[in-house]
Amino acid sequence: MGAEFGSRSGGQGKISQWLRRRPKDTAADDRAREDLLLAAAGAGLPLAPAAYPSGYRCSCDRIGCPTPARHPVSFAWQTQSTTDRGQIERWARHQPQANFITATGMVHDVLDVPLAAGREALRRLLAAGIDVGPVAESGDDRMLFYTATRGTPEDEDEWWPCELDCHPETMDEHPGLRWHCRGSYVLVPPARLPGDLDVRWVRGPEHPLPDPLTLLETLTDECARVAGEPQEDTAAWPLRG
Repeated sequence: MGAEFGSRSGGQGKISQWLRRRPKDTAADDRAREDLLLAAAGAGLPLAPAAYPSGYRCSCDRIGCPTPARHPVSFAWQTQSTTDRGQIERWARHQPQANFITATGMVHDVLDVPLAAGREALRRLLAAGIDVGPVAESGDDRMLFYTATRGTPEDEDEWWPCELDCHPETMDEHPGLRWHCRGSYVLVPPARLPGDLDVRWVRGPEHPLPDPLTLLETLTDECARVAGEPQEDTAAWPLRG
């Protein structure tokens, strides 16, 4: 597996092939999708089936679904999420249109930022020689930085909530940086969104998960710059772990 198999450079990679194949290549589409899901699970990301776009609506058929094609199918998604290869293969084959979520706060967290801030932050981090883990672009507005989790300490008395914690029901409260940890989830590539948008890897899951604190300052700087707001002192925020 190449180091940048999800990058849009170099022929767009497997994800773009999956998204753009003609109908006659359905079997190849399914296999490419399954390979990418298994690669994510093989990197330790627990997966569960999610809704998918039905035209400009959500497959769940909920009128006014607030997160179309972005939410899990089952209310038991936290316990259902798994890295078991056999189970993921069965889901992928029996639900060929389904997106998949990955539950955060078990193995990994996700720092979720506006796309413009994320792209510049990624450029700065790589230029500085900082280890960056898997990174995905979600639709045309967000970038997801996968990190090691700080949400499951051995001693629960040492657990401290973070002011940046993001849960599915609080997404609108965090237009800048969102920290997905225990009790939250994000779509894992490859995924399709309404309006012919997608979720795709920029850096694949073969990259080791970094400590989120190594990325946080650069990400918050860029979020503040994009928002045009005064920068906050990140050292004052309570953090997990």
